[in-house]
Amino acid sequence: MTEKKKVVVIGGGHGQSAILRGIKTIENIEITAIVTVADDGGSTGRLRRHFHIPAMGDIRNVLISLAESETLLSTLMEYRFESTQEEDQDVMGHNLGNLILTAMTQASGSFMESVTTLSKVLNVRGRIIPASSQVITLFAEMEDGTIVRGESNIPDINNRIRRVFYEETVTAMPAAVEAIMTADIIVYGIGSVYTSILPNLIIPAIQQAIHQSPAKVVYFCNAMTQPGETDGYSMEDHVQAFFDHGSRIDLVVYAKNQIPEEAKEKYWQEGSIPVMIRKQEHPYAIEQYDLLDFDENLIRHNSMKIKRCFESILKRI
Repeated sequence: MTEKKKVVVIGGGHGQSAILRGIKTIENIEITAIVTVADDGGSTGRLRRHFHIPAMGDIRNVLISLAESETLLSTLMEYRFESTQEEDQDVMGHNLGNLILTAMTQASGSFMESVTTLSKVLNVRGRIIPASSQVITLFAEMEDGTIVRGESNIPDINNRIRRVFYEETVTAMPAAVEAIMTADIIVYGIGSVYTSILPNLIIPAIQQAIHQSPAKVVYFCNAMTQPGETDGYSMEDHVQAFFDHGSRIDLVVYAKNQIPEEAKEKYWQEGSIPVMIRKQEHPYAIEQYDLLDFDENLIRHNSMKIKRCFESILKRI
């Protein structure tokens, strides 16, 4: 029997979930998702502040994406309470999955234990590990020296990001470090470079483990720039952001799709443009694949296309 390849997917947000939803059905791989807990906005932020627990919103997304099948519980995990009644303010805007994770953490006294238990309930294909068990706050230093506190505030500043960092010492989950050290392939998920992926990679123990790991590091590059984070960025600029934060990349996966003009116009009005390759030579490999869908002029990575792409890469590792 062929030994299973160990795949570690690092990130947060919907991009990481899109990758995981695609690759979870690939045979002969073991998946570990390492997920950021630096989010401080919305329902996640409110629960984090009130109960002093790590952010669980991205964890919830990953739990659902790795669930073996869509069940009533996985569907309810995404339900968000909405009400106009003042007496309902306590739950208004909260996501049911966030509340379940919070309740389980309060009952067990362990955030990691609540994630593990819910993973079993949802029959998750793979392991889900928070990058840290601490309640951490992300900071950003802008090009003009301005310091911004809080992940949710960083994209709202009309400035170019120089670096993201933590003021406190952040300890990585030991299981996350172990997974990286024993991985065959490490994937940086599609998504917000500075507020979803890098918050994991700047944790010292994770950064060190990636450099020591024999794994091949693959980055799925964004198809469009993100207003407030990567305005005007080329593919090379995206990769340089990782290098500037002490990380490494061996292979960049780039979407070769021709984006419809109607979709470009829609995104241009929102301050987003296609991410282009600007140079001819690079110190890393680049592979181009058909990865995108354009339903209703929304530019999205297709999970099944990601699966086919990843299967191709796995054959050569």
